[in-house]
Amino acid sequence: MIGRLRGVLLEKRAPFLLLDVQGVGYELEAPMSTFYVLPEMGAEVILYTHLVVRDDAHLLYAFASEKERGLFRNLIRVNGVGAKLGLAILSGIEVESFSRCVHEGDTASLTRLPGVGKKTAERLIVEMRDRLFEGPREGLVGGYSQVGSGQAPVSDAVSALTALGYKPQEASRIVRQLNTEGLATEEIIRQALQRMLKS
Repeated sequence: MIGRLRGVLLEKRAPFLLLDVQGVGYELEAPMSTFYVLPEMGAEVILYTHLVVRDDAHLLYAFASEKERGLFRNLIRVNGVGAKLGLAILSGIEVESFSRCVHEGDTASLTRLPGVGKKTAERLIVEMRDRLFEGPREGLVGGYSQVGSGQAPVSDAVSALTALGYKPQEASRIVRQLNTEGLATEEIIRQALQRMLKS
């Protein structure tokens, strides 16, 4: 199992990353909560990882902290929650807020997340109550990124939201409602997710 990687950030196009670790390029998928705190491309970063082995692929998921990775690992153990939905949940809600929703039985907040219906929200609350944990929030070098992937930040943001489970039309509509001038892709995605969770 690959549990942690330290390397140079070569590419980032939500939800995908490319990390150079001593000449080996690791392709990773990460939630937006990790993208928000990535350094600029070319900088060194430490990421906590989780490897999923399928018949047709080995997929490596990356997280900014052990706490996020721990929540992801607990989420994918819930019946009906796969890795894609786990990433979408982490992209739409912070670990502490998710914990609060579970402890308070707040299904309304959970159903605002992409891919989470009422039954899934109820199942998350029942199955996650005993699995939540406390842990250190650490493991990232650097701060917020202002570097795009080379394409327009708006189209990158729409692509990322679609990859997280939102319908393309819905993602485009929400992004169009934002004042995106001068914003990095990650900030556009953050504002779009906040607006979607309030609607």
